[in-house]
Amino acid sequence: MIHTWEISSVTDAAEARVATARLAAAYGVPALERARLTASLSAHLRQCLIKGGTWRLDAEAPAAGPGMLHVVVTSSRESSADAETPWSTAVACPGTVPAEAPLGAVARPWAAVTAASDGAVSGLAEALLGADEDTALVLRGLSEQEELVAFHREELHQTNQGVLALHAELDAAGRAQREAFAAERAARREAEAARRRLTFLADASAALTASLNHDEIVRLLPTLLVPEYARTVDVWLFDHDHGTDRQGPAVPHPAAAVRAARTGRPQYAAGDPGGLPGVDDRPPSALDPERPLLCIPLVTRRAPLGVLTLSPPGARWDPDDAVMLIELTRRASVALDNARRFEHNRDIAETLQRALLTDLPETPGLGLAARYLPATRGLNIGGDWYDAFRQRDGSLITIVGDVTGHGLHAAVMMSQLRTALRAYAVDGGSPGRLLTRLHQFLHHLQPDLYATAVIARFHPDDPTLTWAAAGHPPPVLRTPDGRVRTLDARPGAMLGIPLRQEIADHTVRLSPGSTLALYTDGLVERRAHGIDPGIERLAAAFGGFGTEELDADLNGSADRILRPLLSDSERDDDVCLLLCHFRGTR
Repeated sequence: MIHTWEISSVTDAAEARVATARLAAAYGVPALERARLTASLSAHLRQCLIKGGTWRLDAEAPAAGPGMLHVVVTSSRESSADAETPWSTAVACPGTVPAEAPLGAVARPWAAVTAASDGAVSGLAEALLGADEDTALVLRGLSEQEELVAFHREELHQTNQGVLALHAELDAAGRAQREAFAAERAARREAEAARRRLTFLADASAALTASLNHDEIVRLLPTLLVPEYARTVDVWLFDHDHGTDRQGPAVPHPAAAVRAARTGRPQYAAGDPGGLPGVDDRPPSALDPERPLLCIPLVTRRAPLGVLTLSPPGARWDPDDAVMLIELTRRASVALDNARRFEHNRDIAETLQRALLTDLPETPGLGLAARYLPATRGLNIGGDWYDAFRQRDGSLITIVGDVTGHGLHAAVMMSQLRTALRAYAVDGGSPGRLLTRLHQFLHHLQPDLYATAVIARFHPDDPTLTWAAAGHPPPVLRTPDGRVRTLDARPGAMLGIPLRQEIADHTVRLSPGSTLALYTDGLVERRAHGIDPGIERLAAAFGGFGTEELDADLNGSADRILRPLLSDSERDDDVCLLLCHFRGTR
């Protein structure tokens, strides 16, 4: 249904506005939408009145029930050139009159439209009141919205405060985490540095203690320390035998090194204090005032050995590095002291052993040549020995033996066995009988010490060789025709073992020009190959000689036998060789 108003004056516009408002209220349009409709319509009608002329307002509403209320304002000018573009708007109509409908709204919508023109003054007044009611409803809704906005603003403020607090906590947690990560990285760096120091200390200690050579240890110290822990290294050693400096009295030493030698405490000489634990600070050295020096005494329980003087690889030392250097110096002191004691004991044992090696007797029809070489590794004095002497019946006893172990004790026991064997041989007896008595003697004298030996007996009037062995490598016999055989008849067990044994004799016929080789295991045994390949090499070298060569130069032949068998410059064991060349009766 459409209702139309002609508008040419303010009164016409007001009545049309009032009628439209009542129509909207009658169709149940909410107050907010009603106010928006009438306000928009009033603004447009005001513009129309300013332009002048006659305008037409058409309001079309649904006949019944819900629908849309359409409002259209058009110009009444006939000329299409002067015609205005229609203005239109629409609002939804629920179809029922709401409780907040303004005054004048009636159940029948079109009755409300006709009622708007009844009495101009009273109708406008009533419309004004209705508009105020709509305005009040709008203002109340606006207040509610403002309260809701204020509530949400406060809620947002509280949320923002919570977010700021959360950000502060997160920032604090982030800082704490970064600090924890930094502390962890620092701890890892310290742990890695400590591991590196301990690894270096262990490796350097192993290298220092592996050698028993005093000069080699001194040469090794700079190699270990430069350039990681020191720029320069100076080792000042005292000569306790003469009470002087081993380097000579003309070599100057820093005052801090002298004080370290006197006090036994490490000294740090520099322009600024070093702050090193367990180290005394001293003024800079007059010999080199621009360079800091760390002077650490080489001290043992018996006496000071010298002073180790270091300059730092950088501006100064890390305190932990200084502690490690002091500990390394202490271990170097122990290594140097062990090397000195080892060299002292080696000299005593070597002197004793050399004194016990006898001169070989001259025997008609028999040539003798002996060689003894000490070990080159470790305490190079062992229990190897050789001997040759006559018995009462004119026989010649030759022996090669080996006492287990090395050092002074082995040399002393070798001397006792040699003396005992000579005493037993005074009463005569075959090689087997002599070894049996020597076994009993050693078992009662030193139950925890063992020895091996081989004895060969020659008689100038009898071309028969009698021999016996106890746990010893077998003799090697070269016949005049150049053939070589190993005398490996069943030997006895080692001398001194807790076993009752009677060592048997063995005999072999000799022809003039035959040569017998007695030796110790140091000549033929190698760790990687065992003893049998060494005996084969000895037999091959022995067989390469001619009878005339052995008869003419037995000593030179002994050297030529040793040369291919001892090609290695380093030996773990002593070497003993005794050649017996049987010429026969002349």
